[in-house]
Amino acid sequence: DSDLQIQSSGDTLNVGKVPIQFLHTPGHTPGSQCFKIGNCLVSGDTLFVQGCGRVDLPGGDSDEMYRTLTQKLAKLPDDTILYPGHHYSPEPNATMEHVKRTNHYLNVGSLDDWRRVMGG
Repeated sequence: DSDLQIQSSGDTLNVGKVPIQFLHTPGHTPGSQCFKIGNCLVSGDTLFVQGCGRVDLPGGDSDEMYRTLTQKLAKLPDDTILYPGHHYSPEPNATMEHVKRTNHYLNVGSLDDWRRVMGG
């Protein structure tokens, strides 16, 4: 009998009275996860205020990162506050409205354009 339970993207787990929603966000790694807690997103190495996680390491997948950024994270409400795993910009966190407006990785128009930007 194990204490581990597999969670799927969209699942919610309560930690005490705090609901945490799991978002599967592959690209940086196949199993990358973000966690949505209220209007906050803890994004780890998937999304930064002014960048995104590397995709050139073992298990990274550039096309998956494009889908994660444009089809999942860019669709979060503008008032969601991003808390990334690293902060490579002047601000340690920001609203998704700010990130969508200023992070060029969220503004690449097509997968072909993405591949050109990412060097693939």
